[in-house]
Amino acid sequence: MTDTQTAPANTVQLASVRLLTEDVEALVRFYEAITGVTARWLTDDFAEMVTPSATFAVSHVDRVAFVEGTPPRAAANDSAITEFLVDDVDLLFQELLAELGDALRVVQPVTLMPWGNRSLLLRDPDGSLINLYTPVTEQGLDLQRHRQPQLHPEK
Repeated sequence: MTDTQTAPANTVQLASVRLLTEDVEALVRFYEAITGVTARWLTDDFAEMVTPSATFAVSHVDRVAFVEGTPPRAAANDSAITEFLVDDVDLLFQELLAELGDALRVVQPVTLMPWGNRSLLLRDPDGSLINLYTPVTEQGLDLQRHRQPQLHPEK
């Protein structure tokens, strides 16, 4: 490379999020219900759900046993909220209630947030916080226009 050439940009994209658990089947069932995607099982303790914007994976905590020092622990996430953009949060909430019943742990029922999203805050079976949201006001829609994924990119 000459002095006048620039190095190519190092593109970084969020490709996947993986949660570690002691109960892979329960967590997969929960996230299948949320995403509407049937999990693809890569092994008996590792599954992934490929959504239009990224892959959401679940594996047994033993899959990362090679991590030294302070290895990750299942059901110990108290510092992050995983957020899913959904077409209709009210409809999805009703579907989740029908499918999961009393196992659905609602932290905050569907609420209009000050920035214009209708939002539902849940805990997954391991206690991780999950936000399902739909932009509904002009402000919420404008915020989403400047984010990925786009709401209805095919339109």
